[in-house]
Parts: sequence; C-alpha cells; structure tokens
Amino acid sequence: MTQAVFMERLATFLPRLPRGYRFALEIRNKGWLKPPFFDLLRSHGVAFALIDHPWMPSAAQYMTEMDPITAEFAYVRWLGDRYGIEKVTKTWEKVIVDRTREMRAWIPAVREILARNRTVFGFFNNHYAGHAPGSIELFEKIWGEEGGRAPG
Repeated sequence: MTQAVFMERLATFLPRLPRGYRFALEIRNKGWLKPPFFDLLRSHGVAFALIDHPWMPSAAQYMTEMDPITAEFAYVRWLGDRYGIEKVTKTWEKVIVDRTREMRAWIPAVREILARNRTVFGFFNNHYAGHAPGSIELFEKIWGEEGGRAPG
C-alpha cells in the first residue's frame, strides 16, 4: 500500500470512530511520519503510538524531528525486536537485553510529554528486554535517578 492510499483510507476511517473513547494508532513505516499524517490524527484527537522498535525513530528523533503528540494523551509502546530476542529465549521470566541506554533516552521524552500536560500510557512487551516487569522496574529506577518519582 502506498502512503497516499493509506492516508486516503485513514481520512475516511477516522471520522467514523465512536465518540467517548480514546484511540491510538500505531504504524511501523517511518517514511510515513510526515506532518500531514500527524495533522490528520490531531484533527481527530487520535494519539500517535510512539514505539520503541528497531526500524522506527528513536525517542530523541520522535521529540526533535516531528511533533508526535496528536491527542490529549500519549501512548508509548516499548516493543523491542521480537525476532532478535526469540533467537535467544522463548521464556519471559528474566531480563535478557540491557535496555538502560534506550531507557535513558525515553525518560526525557516522557517528561516532555508530561510537561505538555498530557497523560502518558505505556506498554512494555516481554520482547523489549525479555521480561516486561523487569523493564518497568528499569524505567522506575532511571526515572528516580534522573530526578523524580516514577509516574503512576
């Protein structure tokens, strides 16, 4: 599908969303992350799902190269590399990949979103580091180290 076809379909779909709910949209084509896409989401109050994924922008790129905040809330998904981690493990009871560097990059991004008076919803996939609860603990640890109580 081309970006033009996607945008046309999205423009037709978004007005049909039911009122009274919050929606977030995740795409995995960084080439489509252009102002018209964000403007379309913004015009319908649909959040762009920021994702930590191997072929998507980094946290810093999201926050400096585009305005990804398109709704009164933000949704961050720490996904990781599913295929890469499944080469190492198929069980999810411990952290396999050290994501400290990535998390240190995400903390300022989340703080910036909160400073814009937006609620932030976050999701950690087991594929991010091998154990979602361990990833949450790392987020809380780094958040605290960098000057604050973890949002709750």
